[in-house]
Amino acid sequence: MKKEGPVIIASNRKARHNYTIVDVIEAGIVLHGSEVKSLRDGQVQIAEAYAHVVRGEMWLEGVHVAAYRFSHGVGSHEPMRSRKLLLHRDQIRKLQERMSKERLTLVPLSMTLKKGRVKVELALAKGRQKEDRRQAIAEKESKLEMRREAGRARKNRTDLP
Repeated sequence: MKKEGPVIIASNRKARHNYTIVDVIEAGIVLHGSEVKSLRDGQVQIAEAYAHVVRGEMWLEGVHVAAYRFSHGVGSHEPMRSRKLLLHRDQIRKLQERMSKERLTLVPLSMTLKKGRVKVELALAKGRQKEDRRQAIAEKESKLEMRREAGRARKNRTDLP
């Protein structure tokens, strides 16, 4: 039985910790056949990846796609090569403007498989300082503690019939 909807191939969990996410956009990616097979096997690392614009084209750097284990030399690929992202020219222009004006970075959040195509979810993000990260963690913990207390209070109510 086939799975419905997108299948997550890889996710960049550190991105939400190290960056404040401003906007999210989905892009296609140009890949070789052996890269697609490696991605389907989950042999990809996107933690250190980022995207940038070169001559009006969007490129993804720092993605490591391991060589497919059954391809021996002929159909193999360079694991750390730059990969072109597929976006409309207008989207690229708008992203580039926002990146330069607001000093933002494009980082991949996840790679998914949708209808046989590999998609990259990119986040327009602003880097967090160490203090900001600590503050975000403290806020998250306080919200969690408040939810726990509310649950305990609800559980220990004595006015139940």
